[in-house]
Amino acid sequence: MATRFDPFREMDDWLATMRRQAPTVPGMPLDLYREGESYVARIDMPGVDPASIDVDVEDRTLTVRAERRTEVPQDAQWLSHERPTGTFARQLSLGNGLALDRIEAGYADGVLTLTIPVAEEARPRKIEVAHSGNRAEVEQRKQEPAVA
Repeated sequence: MATRFDPFREMDDWLATMRRQAPTVPGMPLDLYREGESYVARIDMPGVDPASIDVDVEDRTLTVRAERRTEVPQDAQWLSHERPTGTFARQLSLGNGLALDRIEAGYADGVLTLTIPVAEEARPRKIEVAHSGNRAEVEQRKQEPAVA
């Protein structure tokens, strides 16, 4: 009896294997929200050496890099190795209207917090409307000579 080849089943099996091996969450999960006149990004980086964290902005792209090293002896025999190690990077595209020169970064308890302020010129503002009596009075003021 001949065995039947089912390419779709083969593909499903292959994808299931890849899903089991690949992490379901990115190496640096991120929360991003607006608080008042700033945006705040909180990036989980447990076990990262703070000295390895690099944050830079170029052409409106913010890049965060960090390294997590393994602290296991080279001759150790792994039984399970689920914690990712190596260099991680995360990029955010920043829109116009942000004060890129005033971004602040802090690292505490395995979380990098970036505060990205909204630029002064991009903040909403209320424009006060000058109000003076009726239209005839406004026209009359325009015609009066200025007093120095």
